[in-house]
Amino acid sequence: MLNEENSYNIYICGVGGQGIIKTSVIIGEAAMNEGYDVVMSEIHGMSQRGGVVSTELRIGGYKSSIIGKFKSDIILAFEPSEAVRALDKANKNTKIIFNTSPIIPSTLNQFNQTYPSVGNITESLNENYGSVYPVEGEKLAIESGSILSLNMVLLGAAIANDTFPLSKESIIKSMKNNLNSKFHNMNLDAIEKGYNIVKSS
Repeated sequence: MLNEENSYNIYICGVGGQGIIKTSVIIGEAAMNEGYDVVMSEIHGMSQRGGVVSTELRIGGYKSSIIGKFKSDIILAFEPSEAVRALDKANKNTKIIFNTSPIIPSTLNQFNQTYPSVGNITESLNENYGSVYPVEGEKLAIESGSILSLNMVLLGAAIANDTFPLSKESIIKSMKNNLNSKFHNMNLDAIEKGYNIVKSS
C-alpha cells in the first residue's frame, strides 16, 4: 500500500503515435479515482515523425515529478530499443515490459548503422534484470481489432504485475472514460490479452 513516504514510479517510453500520453492519462486518472496523489511529466520530440516520447508517473508520496536514476518500479516500453534506452531508470527489482515489434529509424541507413536484434535485446535484459516481459504487442493488438490498441495491450501487461498498485477495474473504468465508446470492446480485449500474457508467464 502506498503512503506519504513512498511512491510507485512508472516510466513509459516509445515513439510518437503509439498512444503513450493517453496511456499515462488513463493510469493517472485511475490513481486519482483510487484516492492517490499522482504527478506526471512528459518529454516528447517530433512525435508526428516517430520521435521519442516518454512520460514519468509517480503515484503516492513523492517530492519531485521526475523519477530518479534507477528508481522506476516498472518500465513500459512500446518499442524494444527504447527499453534499452530507459535502463538508467531501472534497478534489479524493476519490472520491464516491452513490445517486441521494432520501429526502425530511417536515419540508420544514412549512417550505415544496423538495428540491434530483438532477440539480443531480450537476452541481454534477461541476463541483467529479474523481471522482464517481452510482449508481442502489435500481434495481440491486431488480434483485438486494430494495431491502435497496442497501448492497451501493454497497459494490461503492466497491471498484471503483482506490485502494480491500481486495480484492473479502476484502469478499465478510466479507459472507458478516456477512449471513444465504440472502441471499448476492442480495448477491453486488448487489456485482457496483455494481462493474460503476463499472468501466464
